[in-house]
Amino acid sequence: MTARKPNPAATAAHERRFPGHVSTLAATEPELTEYFDNFAFDEVLQHAQEVPERTRLMTQLAAMTAVGAVAEYRVMLGAALTIGVTPVEAKEIVYQAVPYAGMARVFDFLHATNDVLTDRGVELPLEGQSTTTRDTRTAQGPAVQKRISS
Repeated sequence: MTARKPNPAATAAHERRFPGHVSTLAATEPELTEYFDNFAFDEVLQHAQEVPERTRLMTQLAAMTAVGAVAEYRVMLGAALTIGVTPVEAKEIVYQAVPYAGMARVFDFLHATNDVLTDRGVELPLEGQSTTTRDTRTAQGPAVQKRISS
C-alpha cells in the first residue's frame, strides 16, 4: 500500500502544534488521518484568519470539555501550550466549564490539565487568580460588571 500523507500545508500546521509527533492512527488509519489532517490543519485554517491561533485552540479546548473528549483534550492542550496558551488560561477554560458542563464532567478535565501541565514541568498549584474574597465579592462584583460593560 502506498503511504498516505497530508498535504504540505497541513503537515506544516500539524508540526507547529505537535512538534515531532506522529499520530498512532496514521499507521492503522492512513486514509482517515490524511483526510482529517488536510481538513483540520489546512482547509479550515484557510478560512479562519480572523481568529488568532491561540483563540482557536482555546475554543477547541472548551468544546472538547463540553462534549467530554478527554483524550483529545489532552493532545490539544499540549498543542495549545506549545503555541502560547498559558497554564492559567488553560485552567480558566476548565473552570469556566463548571456552570455549563457540570462539575462531574469537569473533574476529568481538571485531572487531565494537571497531568499535562505537570508533564511539562509546571509546578502546581498555580498562583491564585482571585481578585475578590467571599466577604468583598458582593460589594466589588457590581463595580467589575460596570467596568466590563462600559
